[in-house]
Amino acid sequence: MHVFEVKNAELVESITEQAKAAGVTDGVIVSLIGAADSFTLSTMPADDPSADIVTDYDQPAEIVGVVGDIVGGVLHLHATMAVEGDKGVAGHLHRAQIGHWFARAYVLPSDVA
Repeated sequence: MHVFEVKNAELVESITEQAKAAGVTDGVIVSLIGAADSFTLSTMPADDPSADIVTDYDQPAEIVGVVGDIVGGVLHLHATMAVEGDKGVAGHLHRAQIGHWFARAYVLPSDVA
């Protein structure tokens, strides 16, 4: 298992770079914990599963539930972000700026993710 820590960086880019440096081209994100200063999620409109509704959130959030994988060196994450008001927003995580706190991804390499 690899532990990739992110501080003062963009989460997706940093994990992708760290996985590459560690030689992980395929793997599973077993757990991801931390907090973001801002983030971008997408979901699908009800009438078109091939489209994305992309939303930027310029607010801090706890990174609560994440599932994901790395296939062919490409990181794919789905996340629930806990925001003010005891709410969760969820979807495909495109970006998360880590600054004030940190994030740690626990990655298990695999032959096939």
